[in-house]
Amino acid sequence: MNKSELIDALAAKTEQSKAAAGKSIDALVEIIIGAVTKGDDVALVGFGTFKSAKRAARTGRNPQTGKELRIAASTVPKFSAGATFKAAVSGKKAAAKKPAAKKAVAKKK
Repeated sequence: MNKSELIDALAAKTEQSKAAAGKSIDALVEIIIGAVTKGDDVALVGFGTFKSAKRAARTGRNPQTGKELRIAASTVPKFSAGATFKAAVSGKKAAAKKPAAKKAVAKKK
């Protein structure tokens, strides 16, 4: 699904115009990018979390020449899928939260 198909689907689902749906998607993406750029996490419960992660400097190889090269440290965006999203993609039911275990109380006679 590309962006225009996503806009069409959102417009149909929310019964709004395609222009309004497009503006909503653009605004959402802009907000997520701005928050992650500042170092904040954006957590959408059930869907996933957008955050930034630091990648350490490392040594790599040029695949054409085999020569070693230095890859600088960087900060990259990262997305972690939520449990509900993972379950939907895998075709399984989302695991329900387990209730707190009740402590067994021994009765005195």
